[in-house]
Amino acid sequence: MKHIEGGVTAPKGFKAAGLYAGIKKQKKDMAMIYSEVPCKAAGTFTTNLVKAAPVKWDMEVVYNSPAAQAVVINSGVANACTGAVGMEYCKEMAEVTGEELGIPMDSVLVASTGVIGKQLPMDIIKAGIRNLVPILGDTLDDGTIAAEAIMTTDTKKKEIAVEIELGGKTVTIGGMCKGSGMIHPNMCTMLSFITTDAAISKEMLQAALSEDIIDTYNMVSVDGDTSTNDTVLLMANGMAGNPEITEKNEDFKKFLDALNFVDTYLAKKIAEDGEGATALFEVKVINALDKEQASVLAKAIVTSSLTKAAIFGHDANWGRILCAMGYSGAQFDPEKVDLFFQSAAGKIQLIENGMAVDYSEEIATQILSEPEVTTIADVKMGSAEATAWGCDLTFDYVKINADYRS
Repeated sequence: MKHIEGGVTAPKGFKAAGLYAGIKKQKKDMAMIYSEVPCKAAGTFTTNLVKAAPVKWDMEVVYNSPAAQAVVINSGVANACTGAVGMEYCKEMAEVTGEELGIPMDSVLVASTGVIGKQLPMDIIKAGIRNLVPILGDTLDDGTIAAEAIMTTDTKKKEIAVEIELGGKTVTIGGMCKGSGMIHPNMCTMLSFITTDAAISKEMLQAALSEDIIDTYNMVSVDGDTSTNDTVLLMANGMAGNPEITEKNEDFKKFLDALNFVDTYLAKKIAEDGEGATALFEVKVINALDKEQASVLAKAIVTSSLTKAAIFGHDANWGRILCAMGYSGAQFDPEKVDLFFQSAAGKIQLIENGMAVDYSEEIATQILSEPEVTTIADVKMGSAEATAWGCDLTFDYVKINADYRS
């Protein structure tokens, strides 16, 4: 596998564009992804009972349409809690996109992110779609501009691409995502769009995505709030010309490994760019009884507001971590837990068998002062492990969310 420059336009046959349509006050706010040929499509969506209209639209396309060929995305208005009008607006977005591209309406996916409860400004949206189509391009810059156009409170664009060899052919997977706040498993405020030129059946494509989000996007938490709009879409156009993957063979495993690399990278970028964050907070639970226990414990630690605040303060307050593990619902023996902090500044053990060891607060503070900090919890019950990602909890998180609508 080779990590290459680029994002959604890196695979053969994919084009993208982004622009300022006028939904927001100055920043780019609309994007489009288009494949020259119809694609197999897979998707995973928010587990929140309150699902935005675009989520419902995309579920219908992914599950019931013969193919997908384009995605149109707006930032600034979420089109969530908008009733029948919101669903009609999804249909209108797909209709206009289909007309402009000359493709069926039911092959158009739509996505929205932003403020909940507002109706989409459809005159602006339709004009934006008509302006996006002529500027679709397949350069790396086109993909980057699209990645910038889907941002809300994100501070940086998030994109990646990799190459692998399947059946003697070079296969590329590219992706972009947005996400900074209202981030919590399962699935986050988080829109992620993955493109690939791999030839793979729809069943295997969905199987790969459904399996992979468990250890990637579903292990991210910024603030404990699960969004109404979470969507991950994976489109495969087959233009690489590899033998089609129709079963879980060696090529499927190679594809899944590459997809995992892409999704892990993007998931970590979401955590790192959490609203107001100054540090990426990684939690590794090791030697757990099974994967479920490890995941529950890791998520509990990474979600704990008190622990996140301690990371911001560079305070080795390990009691908060053990406390979060205790209320997680997972069964373990607190008197067997070892706990460590690790970063580029070194590694330090804080507790052994549930009790504090003689460690240097000064060295611990130095380790916690790095932009990437890892907590390792060894529960000594088996060989399973899980990793979760989050960020510190800062003053700026409150400021950003106190006046988000203004």
